[in-house]
Amino acid sequence: MTKTLQVSCVQMHWAKTLEFNLDRTLHYIKLAADAGSQVVLFPEASLTSYYFPYLIELDRGAVSQALEQTCAAAREHAIWVIAGTIQPTADRFLNLAHVISPQGNIMHEYAKVNLAGRDEQKYGRGGDKLSLFEIEGVLCTLVICRDGRHPELYRIPAMAGAQILFHPSCSSDEIEAVCWKRTSGRAQQPVGPNSKIFHCVANTIGESPDGKQTSSGSSFIRDPNGIPLAEAGFYHEEMITSVLDLARADRSTILDSMKNPPFLAKYWRQMVAEMQAKKDVKPA
Repeated sequence: MTKTLQVSCVQMHWAKTLEFNLDRTLHYIKLAADAGSQVVLFPEASLTSYYFPYLIELDRGAVSQALEQTCAAAREHAIWVIAGTIQPTADRFLNLAHVISPQGNIMHEYAKVNLAGRDEQKYGRGGDKLSLFEIEGVLCTLVICRDGRHPELYRIPAMAGAQILFHPSCSSDEIEAVCWKRTSGRAQQPVGPNSKIFHCVANTIGESPDGKQTSSGSSFIRDPNGIPLAEAGFYHEEMITSVLDLARADRSTILDSMKNPPFLAKYWRQMVAEMQAKKDVKPA
């Protein structure tokens, strides 16, 4: 297992076209690789956008082709890529994160469990598993945006050994709500203090085409004590990068939770076992 992992998080617009998003994705894959990063994380629905009036009309073949081009870029630049799409299933839409290896293969997929805005709740449905996967021998987990408000989704994988939480996000909302998010701190709260794992957030920026919504930016990489290692601004597309010293992710808070109080210990072990049994099931 590697002792360090260099991670880049990309902050992008949330309501642009598939073609625009693919172009920026390919740009930042190269930029992250050139910077020496081993992993690059993109925001929630980074390829399709999170703007439902647009994405529900997208051709499924075009989305698949964009994902294939993203895989090819991961292979060309020998870097792990975590990108997002929202895609239709037999009944509803799934909000997906795709973990792509440096060989260009999709090694893991996770579907958002807790849906957020009105459009997502209207068109989508939640996933039915938690995320656990390896990057360079390091156990990692994923949540998507609103999932971060539900700590069991990442704390149970951390009980199984996950040292890094990757958190693609799109904190789009009415302008007043986004202003409140900024005033009160940020859309995503650091998870390190309740888990002692790293927390990497790639959030979005920009307004919707009708000007009624915006996004809060503030992507960050934080260490297991909640200390900021890199932070992005409110308004601009940008990439942030940090080297994660994995020895700092000792999961000590998680390990204490698994023991205390003693009467809960067997239930935590049971939940970890059930999570591990489903971790490789493909969302459908």
